[in-house]
Order: sequence, then C-alpha cells, then structure tokens
Amino acid sequence: MKDTDEPYDRADLKLSEFLCFAVYSANLAFGKAYQPILDRLGLTYTQYITLIALGEEDNQTVSSLGEKLFLESNTLTPILKKLDAMGYVERHRDPQDERLVRVNLTKSGRELREGYPEAALSDAINLGDEEFRQIQQAVVRLRDNLVKHRKRND
Repeated sequence: MKDTDEPYDRADLKLSEFLCFAVYSANLAFGKAYQPILDRLGLTYTQYITLIALGEEDNQTVSSLGEKLFLESNTLTPILKKLDAMGYVERHRDPQDERLVRVNLTKSGRELREGYPEAALSDAINLGDEEFRQIQQAVVRLRDNLVKHRKRND
C-alpha cells in the first residue's frame, strides 16, 4: 500500500499489505514475546488474560467473563478448571441463581496477577505512551467494528 492518500487497487495488494495479516502476524509476534514469560509462570496466554480480567473485577460469572475475553463457555470452562486446580481461582455456584457459576481470584491468583508481565514487554513493543494508546484504541475500534458487522449479518 502506498504511503499517500491516493486511492489504491485492493486487488493488487500483497500479503504484507493486508490489514488482517498485519493483525494476525502481530498476534503471533506477541505470542512469541510472551512465551518465555508465561512459560516461567506455567501459564498459557489465555490463562494469563483470564487472570487479568478477574483482577479487574472479581466474582464474575463465567458467561460475563467469556464475553470480556471473547471466549465461549465451552472454551473458557476448561481454562477455569485448570486455573482452579493450579490454585489461582475459585469457582462456585451463585447462591441467588444456582445456574450461574461465579469465579474469584485466590490470594495466589492475585499475587500472580499483580506481577503481570505486560510491563516486561514495554521494551519489546518500543512505542511511546501516546503511540501505544493510539494503536491500542485503533485495534479495539477495528475489533468492535468487525463484531458489529458480524452481528448485523447473522
């Protein structure tokens, strides 16, 4: 793609110019950057973001946590079972509505979450605060647009 505002022919885009490929390959690069940190913690990336989400708001239902993480219950439940077995979370039935399962961080989960590795990647990311915020907000806007598009077309 050209660095100008001139129109371009999307049919002639190279793979490296596809936005979807840029996001996909950045995701893969993030995974590789996180891998040594998460290996030391004994966590997968999905387990890690689950702990981060629970650190923001404890006592969430499995379904509300799944919405935040963009995960279905059948994907999230085994992750929560593993985190429970590791001693990082506790799951319990909601006393007001037994159909709901609520999840809380344990003391160990909270300690692990507080030492979260995001700061360890700031050198690797190599963006100033403002550029970081702009890119993060643009990616969130892109994701939200895609989700809205999908819902309109379902």
